Amino acid sequence: MPTAAAPYADGEPNDSMTQQTGEDAGPGHAADTESQDPAVHRAAAAVKRAAGDELGGLAHLVAAETLEARDFASQSSRAQGICDVATGYFMKGDFETAAGWYRLALKIDPRLAVAYQNLAAIYAGAGRIAEAESCREQAYQIQRVFIEHAGGPQRRVLILCAGRTSGNVPFDTLMPTTTCCRIKYVIDYAADAEDGALPAFDLAFNAIGEPDVAAALAGRMERFAARCDRPILNPPAAIARTQRHNLFALLGDLEDVVVAPCIRFETPAPSRAAMADCLDAAGIAFPVLARPAATHGGEGLTRCDTMKDLEIWLHTCRGSHYLTSFRDFRSADGMYRKYRTIFVDRIPYPYHLAISPRWMVHYFSAGMENSGSKIDEERIFLQQPGTVLGPRGKAAVAAIGRRLDMDFGGIDFALLPDGRVFVFEANATMLVHRERSNGALAHKNINVQSIVDAFERMLIRRTVAQVGSE
Repeated sequence: MPTAAAPYADGEPNDSMTQQTGEDAGPGHAADTESQDPAVHRAAAAVKRAAGDELGGLAHLVAAETLEARDFASQSSRAQGICDVATGYFMKGDFETAAGWYRLALKIDPRLAVAYQNLAAIYAGAGRIAEAESCREQAYQIQRVFIEHAGGPQRRVLILCAGRTSGNVPFDTLMPTTTCCRIKYVIDYAADAEDGALPAFDLAFNAIGEPDVAAALAGRMERFAARCDRPILNPPAAIARTQRHNLFALLGDLEDVVVAPCIRFETPAPSRAAMADCLDAAGIAFPVLARPAATHGGEGLTRCDTMKDLEIWLHTCRGSHYLTSFRDFRSADGMYRKYRTIFVDRIPYPYHLAISPRWMVHYFSAGMENSGSKIDEERIFLQQPGTVLGPRGKAAVAAIGRRLDMDFGGIDFALLPDGRVFVFEANATMLVHRERSNGALAHKNINVQSIVDAFERMLIRRTVAQVGSE
């Protein structure tokens, strides 16, 4: 079975992937990186070392020696050495250099799926969407199973991923290779017959957390689940319930929980009158929040204050979309607060609080890192969530976790002045990652560790239960 150590093998770009991947001229730049001439790499190594770049010099020497061994080594082994160099740059965030090395590896071995995977992530982060999609397509036509492990006996977890689009749960933090052998299965590219040829695993985790993405794969996932004889965490039915237009019915009857009405359209309504009728029937009044389906992080999200604003947005919209009633959730000080709580095995764990002067609240655009007062307030929430949320809010969040009934998921929400919880979204595609230990947000890491520890305890319980039933 092929082995891969690609950190973003699900095709999801890192938040920091903003560098472009252009072709620089001159010794030691991208053009030299992709050369198949060993002499070019030895010259580039000398330039790098003279400039004090020991890592760059070493990388070019590895490339030179690898290319010089072409008569004695297989195509795949030669390409793998250069791919390892690329992945080293990738993991430290130098995506431009990584892209050059990946392209060289693919010149040597065009069937190196991992190189295509990580190039897809780099291109996506740089906004080169068509190239990213092309790389994903090539990667998953070649290979659908990727195994990542750190050696030694480990729990074996099959991770069900979607390759054609984003929407996978960021599971690297939750299941590190120090505790889990991760068997990533890109199921949307795999034929049903491939399910029977998978490596042995102890349990499966459905990482296709975006319900709009999961909806298109419902039949395929049901067939896999029917033949799987191991526990499946976050089964497809649990994911399906969390589509935005289903949340009002799913959570709206819970005490002290508020969910804005939302409707989904596959195509725009045929006329202004028809749109007005649909909004009235759903209890949605202006302002209206319009967003494309299967998006997060405010991508494409627009506040439409009038029907004319909405018509303008719809003119640019392609495909499925949601319309949601806007609610002003400002706190008494005029700031907007968005809380995130993660659920592990239905139990809530606070993850972050973002405070912004704008209604579209994102953690980093809110300037959290540069505000001591905001960080202090977030720290209080992370350490004492019950005190911050109050009895009503605390009980409401716990009730949401039970109602969602997911092994891993989360909610973004605001706390209304009367103590009720106003839900923005609830699903499994919730980011959890560690912060730099010496950074301004290092205070979050203890909460991240609590989430990881809870997830590990759940995996132990499910694995033991599976062994006990055999």
